[in-house]
Amino acid sequence: MTLLQARRLNYRIGLRTVLNDISLHIHPGDNIALLGANGAGKSTLLKLLLGLLKPTSGCVAIDDLPLAQLSRRHIARHLAYVPQSHVPSFPYTVEQIVSQGRLPTTGLLRAADSVDKASVQQALQDLDITHLQVRLYTELSGGERQRVLIARALVQQARVIILDEPLTGLDYGQQARLATLLQRLADQGLAVLCSSHHPEQALACANRVLVLDGGQLIADGAPHAVIDSALMQRLYQVRVRQIDAHGQRFFIPFT
Repeated sequence: MTLLQARRLNYRIGLRTVLNDISLHIHPGDNIALLGANGAGKSTLLKLLLGLLKPTSGCVAIDDLPLAQLSRRHIARHLAYVPQSHVPSFPYTVEQIVSQGRLPTTGLLRAADSVDKASVQQALQDLDITHLQVRLYTELSGGERQRVLIARALVQQARVIILDEPLTGLDYGQQARLATLLQRLADQGLAVLCSSHHPEQALACANRVLVLDGGQLIADGAPHAVIDSALMQRLYQVRVRQIDAHGQRFFIPFT
């Protein structure tokens, strides 16, 4: 079963090709890491998959229905997005920001019921931010804001969660807890797609890796089959020593 797919996506800005002939399928239970250097096209691909940008050619489909034929509310019931950063127009509290994830289901006119409120409280608990719920979102640190946005995505109860570099601003413990949460969501049958600059995290947590380089999808497969020293040098222009021990893979840069 395919939840989300891209068919021969191309995206150009003027004469510059940003993404070239991208095709992929996302299934229930996928926990996917999207890797690539800065400028490889990761954020652009995520926005195309979400319908926030229109491809120059090709299409994106949910359950074989092209996004171009679907309303934003319909898309939001299936796809949740966690951006790198977010600045609200008004000084909402954390609880209000997280509650916005229920809007695709409730609409703007219906008041939150007990199910909506319970969903919000569960998400706050899952992200360990219950103590922040009455704080103003604008007063939070970058890492705290990131956890609030992830909580909002959970409340949305979409089948696919797309995260643009969610580890930014999170400390070591928060990164570990987020990785555990995303794997639990995948185990429950959701699909998770997460762009990242952390190949080691992808090796440890993802069950599938997509690799963009120069606007092209150059790899799609199991992390240990895809991520090695040759790929690291190609993507990041750095020489590394690869160490495989006890089922784990590590990289040590050297000159």
